[in-house]
Amino acid sequence: MELIDQKTKKIMEECKEKAKIAGLEVRGETLEYITTNQDLLELSPKAMIPTLYDYWIDDIDVIRGKWLYSIYPHNPYETVINTRPAISFYNDNNPDWFNVMIFYHVLGHIHYFQNNIFFRNTWADDFCGQALADKRLLNRIREEMGAEKRWVDYAIEFARGIDNLVGYYPELEAADAGCAHAPYGDLSQKADFYFGEFLRRLFEEGSLTMKFYHQEIDRYNACQRTFGKEQAEDLFFNSNDLLSKFPEFNGVFEKSKQIQKTGTRDIFDYLMQHSTFMNTAENRWMKDVMSIVRRTSLFFQAQIRTHSSNEGYASYWHEKLFLGDDALKSHEVDYARVNSAVVANPKIGFNPYAVYKHLFEFIEDMAVKGKLSHNFQLIQDRELRKRFDQRCGAEYGKDVLLHAAKYCDDAQLVNFLSDDDFQEFVDRYKLFVAGARIHPEKFGYAEVYVKSRSGKDYRKMLNERLYHPPYIVINEAKAKKGELYLDHVYEKRTLVTRYVPAVLIGLSYLFGETVKLETTEFEMDSVDIWDRFNNPDEKPEVTTSRVLYTCKNKSIQRQVLAYVKEEE
Repeated sequence: MELIDQKTKKIMEECKEKAKIAGLEVRGETLEYITTNQDLLELSPKAMIPTLYDYWIDDIDVIRGKWLYSIYPHNPYETVINTRPAISFYNDNNPDWFNVMIFYHVLGHIHYFQNNIFFRNTWADDFCGQALADKRLLNRIREEMGAEKRWVDYAIEFARGIDNLVGYYPELEAADAGCAHAPYGDLSQKADFYFGEFLRRLFEEGSLTMKFYHQEIDRYNACQRTFGKEQAEDLFFNSNDLLSKFPEFNGVFEKSKQIQKTGTRDIFDYLMQHSTFMNTAENRWMKDVMSIVRRTSLFFQAQIRTHSSNEGYASYWHEKLFLGDDALKSHEVDYARVNSAVVANPKIGFNPYAVYKHLFEFIEDMAVKGKLSHNFQLIQDRELRKRFDQRCGAEYGKDVLLHAAKYCDDAQLVNFLSDDDFQEFVDRYKLFVAGARIHPEKFGYAEVYVKSRSGKDYRKMLNERLYHPPYIVINEAKAKKGELYLDHVYEKRTLVTRYVPAVLIGLSYLFGETVKLETTEFEMDSVDIWDRFNNPDEKPEVTTSRVLYTCKNKSIQRQVLAYVKEEE
């Protein structure tokens, strides 16, 4: 693995300037590496992060990848990492013209990383540097443990068993709260607490009047005018007037800060704070392991939730920019072959690169024609909808495209359009939901057919393919003393039950006490496979049960709490 040569770097910097003129925003420098197939096989299990910590499962994946490669040689054309500076890798088998096309694709990714709000907690981070520090910490722990170092990998494995439950949205919320202005104006934390929560609670209890509240605001403003902003707060909160009326205020304020500081955002936080096992002197290294796994998972959460829209956006830009680049000359056929493999709609199946690229194009076209307006949405006539065009201009369309890339993840992009607009999107690109049934003429064969061209059905299919981790909360009310009680909120999706025992055993080890998991499972009535093929739309009856798993001393017990009959 080595940096690209200066000649290629010069070409790529020129591509970057063209991309910026077209509307992409790429901040800071970028690093580009040429990699061999061997490099890619070794980097793939680490999600292409060269400095990611070592883990025995990754070694197995490398061996497996080499075996598969010997049978079917394959590797990605490129990979880009969301770090500072942004790093991208290019296969050494790529011709020069192809690397230019790929670089435009990479620039689309980098713009998305640096501007999409779901990545805002990563904008100031050098994740490769952080990963290297984490790797060195784990290696030091292994050295200190000597012959018992295998337990480091056990702890990593147990923690990774729940890394999809990491508190991604609470982390975003906490970061926003730290950056946002105080709800009662430009106040300090203490003043915000006093005029907000403290006095509001007393007012709701009937202990003070609204007149007193306004008098306190006037007194605070008078202090600022007389003594200046820096001294006003100290004089106001240490005055005899306030201390004589509310002697408990300072204690209540300090307690509120402590509660905010120790609040838990996910199961990782809870375990690290409440596990008697991990908080013993000899096991505190496990908290470092959990922190590393949690931090790594948080880094990848945004990419998981925006994967398809990110790829569609990058595909949009590589097509738009490369078609106007001189590198395309004499390689038109090669480009058409490669690009069609990336963004073509397959006759059977689903290509997220193509569908999400088309979604961005469709939204941009609607903006250019003024179809995102309220007036257009009121039109019901199909012909009038087709002819509607307010000619808002290409610049306005590009602005809307950039805003969609900034504020949407996969779920929001799929559900951005109204039902009528999404139906037009499905009709324009000839999309459909495929089904399978018994072949009417060939015994033992299945026939794939067009099941639906409805926009609602197609959108339902896209929504069902979205990343949707389980929502599991810590229920302290149901937990007995010393227990960890996890409550899975049922959202019409069950956990993968075959993994439940192993995950609970790992959790029980880390927590050091009994762990319980309440979840929902279902069983379908037995239906002959041929009947299902003959009547694919027939919905069998499903028995839904609320189940409690209990893990104590590596022993798993399953108890059915209740049964409910419902349709699939």
